[in-house]
Amino acid sequence: MKVCIYGAGAIGGWIGVHLAQTGHSISVVARGDTLQALQKNGLQCIQTQDPEKILRAQVSASANPADLGPQDLVIVAVKAPSMRDIANNIAPLLAPHTMVMPAMNGVPWWFFDGFGGALQGTRLKTIDPDGQIGRAIPSQHVVGCVVHASCSLDAPGVVRHHFGQGLILGEPAEQQGSVSLRVQQLVADLQTAGFNASASAQIQKDVWYKLWGNMTVNPISAFTGATTDLIMKDDLVRNFVSQIMLEAKLIGEKIGIPIAQTPEDRHAVTRKLGAFKTSMLQDVEAGKAVELDALVSVVRELGQLTQVSTPYTDALLGLSRLHARVHGLYPAQ
Repeated sequence: MKVCIYGAGAIGGWIGVHLAQTGHSISVVARGDTLQALQKNGLQCIQTQDPEKILRAQVSASANPADLGPQDLVIVAVKAPSMRDIANNIAPLLAPHTMVMPAMNGVPWWFFDGFGGALQGTRLKTIDPDGQIGRAIPSQHVVGCVVHASCSLDAPGVVRHHFGQGLILGEPAEQQGSVSLRVQQLVADLQTAGFNASASAQIQKDVWYKLWGNMTVNPISAFTGATTDLIMKDDLVRNFVSQIMLEAKLIGEKIGIPIAQTPEDRHAVTRKLGAFKTSMLQDVEAGKAVELDALVSVVRELGQLTQVSTPYTDALLGLSRLHARVHGLYPAQ
């Protein structure tokens, strides 16, 4: 395949360098120091479990998507605040057959495309207020992706993979209980490249389940500076997290994505991560914009759409948004 990575940060670089090992042609849209590093040294990935093993891949890199041309697969691996800029520039990468795989946290713009039920086709105002992203990347191009892995950047173009190999793929409008041929082939390609890839017949359920776990610890870590182990050890904070998760769980039931677990079940999973620094805390420390809307604002909006009261979610949003605004990491009112 011709594969373009749009956003060669930690996750995008990790996926790209592995796909290159199995013969796919990799290009990257990048700017600034990252562009210079990629043009000089290519992509590099350090395996934390085996730091002597560094995967390398030569890539074509440009700040202008038109230089790279139409692709078979575009992997969008950016933080949600960058999506509007990508929507303005992605067109030269898209042919009628092109798959766009957003490897991102939070609820995406395509969440209710092909969803069925009363909210079928609903545009989420906190994610895509004027429909710009949806027009630029129509759902027929989209293969949703949920990432279960931890990566960070040592330097521009140099990724460190900490743990996890999970990628869950699915189309927004899959027929109930079925998986399209193109998703099956893409899963097979990713498995060949070393990922623990699987297909989902309802990718929205997998998106919601991941959000249920990280919509709380991400922003709490961002405004407290705490790693996940400290958040879980504090009884008052953990109870606050549980109350938010119960609100989100009720919303999930209302929209047709029930979660069988209890908050304590999910806390047990989080505790296993140990002293883990969330991606949002890494963004705060790096002075980057935080993706609060895709993780928290959207849950508040879904609560309003489903008539579920969200006082705990509102408190989390207010605190984390205020912290981010004070530090210039979220737009002012």
